[in-house]
Amino acid sequence: MASLRLPAQLVTRGTLNHHNSSSSSVASSSSLSWRRSLSPDNSIPTLPSSSSFNRKPSSVVPVTCSAAAVNLAPGTPVRPTSILVVGATGTLGRQIVRRALDEGYDVRCLVRPRPAPADFLRDWGATVVNADLSKPESIPATLVGVHTVIDCATGRPEEPIKTVDWEGKVALIQCAKAMGIQKYVFYSIHNCDKHPEVPLMEIKYCTEKFLQESGLNHITIRLCGFMQGLIGQYAVPILEEKSVWGTDAPTRVAYMDTQDIARLTLIALRNEKVNGKLLTFAGPRAWTTQEVITLCERLAGQDANVTTVPVSVLRVTRQLTRFFQWTNDVADRLAFTEVLSSDTVFSVPMTETNSLLGVDQKDLVTLEKYLQDYFSNILKKLKDLKAQSKQSDIYF
Repeated sequence: MASLRLPAQLVTRGTLNHHNSSSSSVASSSSLSWRRSLSPDNSIPTLPSSSSFNRKPSSVVPVTCSAAAVNLAPGTPVRPTSILVVGATGTLGRQIVRRALDEGYDVRCLVRPRPAPADFLRDWGATVVNADLSKPESIPATLVGVHTVIDCATGRPEEPIKTVDWEGKVALIQCAKAMGIQKYVFYSIHNCDKHPEVPLMEIKYCTEKFLQESGLNHITIRLCGFMQGLIGQYAVPILEEKSVWGTDAPTRVAYMDTQDIARLTLIALRNEKVNGKLLTFAGPRAWTTQEVITLCERLAGQDANVTTVPVSVLRVTRQLTRFFQWTNDVADRLAFTEVLSSDTVFSVPMTETNSLLGVDQKDLVTLEKYLQDYFSNILKKLKDLKAQSKQSDIYF
């Protein structure tokens, strides 16, 4: 069997520029080259438009890849049920893991080395491997024996956005291509192609194009928003009588339960008609911030202490942080917040997608049902704790 010696740093030549309408130039600039010596000039593709991504990358150690990425000698067949979940400890990733295990998949989870090990994933029955997308040399070993990669990973808030979400994803896609991964599922953001001024959305769109040009069999899924994110943002502060932060913009978001996203993802995984397609998952209804707060107030039985941040303040703050190199990444994230706080609708009809996947719309959890279940469970627990506390209040 031919041996494959992967480089310590996986990079590509050229610039991936989605503003260029020429398909030939896109294909040539994003093509993968696996047999060459690398130098600092042969760096990971540079993102267009956003000046914060045009900084020189860190020095690259010259290495050589000594084997082609495809057409290796036959080896042990990889089972279609063998999947690798990248970003398995995240809000979406853990739901993908649980659903896949419940459906009989052999699940391997790629997680970064961390002080608190991801023991809950092992307890569920998954295999946990340590690797870091910012260290490409750690990736190949995690892909051995894997049929499908489900990529839920995203950078931590304290990291530069491009470190994991661009450079790490480029390395992961290249490794997947080199090692013969049969299918790659990538999660993106709805309307990312319409907001090149927002670094995170620019990255998502460029990654979509890079994955498409890689030649990997893939599915791209654009998401609008998670219902789970509303708990910490609105539900908990209201229950704890703390400030709830919002904006004065009429943005509407069709939030979706991550359990539904996981279920639909695995349906798509088994549907050959979906291969190579771009799908968008959205909840049954799009909500404004004020509508979500009002719903939480009604279910909690108490008013919220709302602090409204004008969109104009976000814009000024973003411009100010651009003046300092060490706050560039803060400005990048504020840019995304600004889009979410504009007159935008993050939603899309699911009729065609539901038909393609054989899903009934009424089976998708509504935000009302999700929050009602949450508040019912929490308020019941609080009531039980209060009753126990009264029973223990015995004075001598």
